[in-house]
Amino acid sequence: MAINFKVIERGEPGVVGGGTKKYYASPQMNGELDLDDLTKAIEKICTVSGADIRAVLYALVDVAVDNLGRGTIVRLGDLGSMRVSLKSTGEATAEDVKASSVKNAKVVFTPGSRIKATLANAKFQKV
Repeated sequence: MAINFKVIERGEPGVVGGGTKKYYASPQMNGELDLDDLTKAIEKICTVSGADIRAVLYALVDVAVDNLGRGTIVRLGDLGSMRVSLKSTGEATAEDVKASSVKNAKVVFTPGSRIKATLANAKFQKV
């Protein structure tokens, strides 16, 4: 199987009028998998019932959200890990950095070894 990509045109960031345009590969998604789809797929390859799988997946979401909200790194084995990253304003001194300096928080996902290996060996196809 290959990862499909399409071609998109982009200008130069920060240049009025976009500057010199260049063309880049951009992944072409072929669908999405939600919690119900994951439940059905997992149910087909193991002996655990759909209800139990759903319960575990929803509990995983709750535990991950709670821990990320406390600043804990959530490690999910071969899947990868999630951690909080902050964007803040720069201040003149360390003492000037306050909670109000934080302007944005986001979650950063770092893929695990199996995902990294899959992508390292991926084939690509232009669509």
